[in-house]
Parts: sequence; C-alpha cells; structure tokens
Amino acid sequence: MDYVLIFQMIAAAVLAAAIYTVVGVAPGTDETATIAPVILVLVLSGLEPIIVLTFFISAIVACKLTDSIPVAVAGIPGGVMATPMVEHAVILKKFGLSDVSIRKMASGSVIGTLVAVPVSLLLANALIPIADVIKEYANPLFFIGAVFLALMCKNRWLALASIIPFALLIQGLRYLYWGVGAVPEGTNVFVSFFLGITIGPVILTLFELLNKEKRDSLERFDKKTIFINKTKQSKGFPNPFKILTKKELGMGALASLIGSITFIMSPVGITIFLGEIFSSRTKDPKKKAALAIACMEALTNATYIAGTLIPLIALGVPLSPMALGPASALFNAPPVFSLEHNMHHILSKGDFVWATIIGAAIAIGITFFITIRFSQQICAFVFRRIPHEAMLGLFFSLVILLSFMDAGWINVGGVLLIGLVAGILHRWGINYGVQFMVLYSAPWILSKIVG
Repeated sequence: MDYVLIFQMIAAAVLAAAIYTVVGVAPGTDETATIAPVILVLVLSGLEPIIVLTFFISAIVACKLTDSIPVAVAGIPGGVMATPMVEHAVILKKFGLSDVSIRKMASGSVIGTLVAVPVSLLLANALIPIADVIKEYANPLFFIGAVFLALMCKNRWLALASIIPFALLIQGLRYLYWGVGAVPEGTNVFVSFFLGITIGPVILTLFELLNKEKRDSLERFDKKTIFINKTKQSKGFPNPFKILTKKELGMGALASLIGSITFIMSPVGITIFLGEIFSSRTKDPKKKAALAIACMEALTNATYIAGTLIPLIALGVPLSPMALGPASALFNAPPVFSLEHNMHHILSKGDFVWATIIGAAIAIGITFFITIRFSQQICAFVFRRIPHEAMLGLFFSLVILLSFMDAGWINVGGVLLIGLVAGILHRWGINYGVQFMVLYSAPWILSKIVG
C-alpha cells in the first residue's frame, strides 16, 4: 500500500466524517436512504474499493455519533436507529441534563466502535473456513432470514404473509423487462429495485400528496419552536472513558460484544431488547436513562460495523440487515460488483483492516470532538438552515437517475411501483430487513413456487 493511496483513504474518511456529521443531525433521516445511494455512486464511479470502504466506515461511525444530538436537545430522532433512545433522552432533558445525554450517547458510540472493530475482524476470520458451506446455501438463507426478521416485526403475521407476494412483484418486473426487451434476458435488475425499497416511504408520501382529499385532510402546523438549553462546553479532547461510569462502560462493552456476535439480527430489535434488559434493574430514573442510552448507542454502532465487516470479509454475500441495507453496494452493484466479484474477492485482509481503522479513527477523532464541543450549535444550524425535504429530494433524484440507467423509462415506473408497495409495507410495520431479504431471495422463491 503506497502513500498516495493512504492519503486518498484519509481524505475520503475526512470527507465522509464532515458530510455525515451534518446529515446525522438532520431530523428523521434514515441511514439506508442517506448512505446507500452515495456509496453506490462511489462504487459505480470506479473509485478504488479500499477508498470506498474507508469512506463507508467513516460515514457510518460519524452518522451514528451525531444522530444523538437532535434526540438529546429536542427529543427528535436524527435517524431510525436513534428512535429507541428518544424516551430515555427526554427523561434526561426533563432533568436539565441534555448535555449529559449527548456525552453519554456519543461516548457509547465510541465504545461500540472500539469493541466492534476487533471483534468483527476476529469473527470474520474465524468464519472463513466454513464460508463456502454458508455461501452454498445463501439463497435459502436469505429466505430463512426474511422469515426470521418477519417474526421479529410487530406485525409478524402480516410480514410473513407479504414475503411471497413481494417476491412475485420483484421477479415479475424482471420478467416483464426481459419480455419487452428493456434489458437482455437474464439480466438481474437489482440496484434500482434496492433503492426503490430504500426510499419507499418517501415515494408513498409523495403520491399521497397528489390525492386532493388526502392533502386537504392533512393537519397543518405553524413553524415549530424548539428550545435548546445552553450548556457548558468542555475543554480539550473529551475522554469517553471518563464521561461514562464504570457500569455504563461495562454494560456498553458487553452490549457491543453481543451485538457484534448477533450481527444477522435486526439492529433495531436487538437494540431495544438489550438496552431495556441492561437498564431494567436500575431504579433511579436519571441513572437508568443514562445507562440505557449509553448501551443502546454502543450496541447500534457495533451491529452496524459487525453487520458490514463480517459478511464482507468472511462470505462475500450480504447475510445481515446492515449488509442488505446501507452496505449493499459493497456486495452487489452491477456492473462493477456482483455476488461473485466484490470487495470480498478484491481486497486482502490487510486492506480490510487498514480501511476500517482509518475510517473509524478519523470519524471518531473529528466527529466525536465536534459532537461534544459544538453539538448545540450544529443542531441549531441544521434545524434552521438545512430543510429535511431538500435532503430527501436529492436522494430521490439520485434514485430516479439510477433507475433510468438500469433499464430505461419503464424501470422508472417499475421502481415507483416497488417504492409504493415497499412504503406501504414499511408503514404497516414491516421493516427494511424483511424487504431486502426478499429482494435477494426472490429468484429462489419463484423457482420453488413454479417447480
């Protein structure tokens, strides 16, 4: 590895940390919707795979560090994974401890990263000897994964019932494209379908706004007033080991270890489950809330990193909700990557280690410092100056462009159709993990149905 490549990796990590420090603060942004399209564009641009991976690791760590800010200061989740922490953050806010909440969550993210990186690398290497066996059964494993994640949904029976119809929709569109000659027969239109699922809720909302009755029935709000209490700024580089208590450190590290090992499970589900278990015995409401958010933040970071690195290094197929979501383009981004030729086959073990260490270290060094020192100023700036709709509009336009590039105008309509269905399923409580698993297993499901 030469110095020029290392410099490019550092530059990519700095750029990712800068971008996603801001994106993470934006209320209601989803990690899949904001990271996946950008990573896909970088892969398709022909950028060196190791640079793309460095960018991705830095983006994930930075995004998870800053999505705690709007939760702490305004009770609004920055991302989907920050939602389980809202209740506990609001409790601390009522006691005037918003600054404590930010420090605890950011420090928990750092602990989760520090635990997940070595555990993921070790576990991935341990799985390499049996990787061929796992990959041989990849297609049925995707289906089993869809069933497993469906059982973890709130509306589990609805989620189970939707698997086969959704698979038929996806594979049916592919056969339609082959029949009309939009793409050569056998071409697997994947990227745009994946992005259609990713922004499904956005597509559904946009279509609903075209319905006059629905539009007129929507509740109108005046400008929202958000109060941000001023807090003392710390001096020097903050130390997460001093910010967290010994109990919070221990529980956070244990949660991160469990989250790394159970990387195939739903990050949201395991975060809520373990976070509540670890804090249940603490009676004092302030201590309980602080312990819960520290554990949850550590756990979410761990599941994100492990869910990417373990399948990527050991298998080369995306067998985790994280690998199927934000990290999907690292596994499958035709024509650059496929399940038979992706980063797993291109990068060496050393490349994975260096990309992970550089990306995570730079994101922690930049974003953790900024989060602790300037969280309130960043939050106020984003709330005032960066409309949520502008970000969603940018990602929506990227999806439409890539849909056209995949299979022409007919695919734009097909992706809108998939987005509508995916948005309805998401609104009904069927999470992205189930839908992405169905996307991967659709050809296998159809082959079993028709024999």
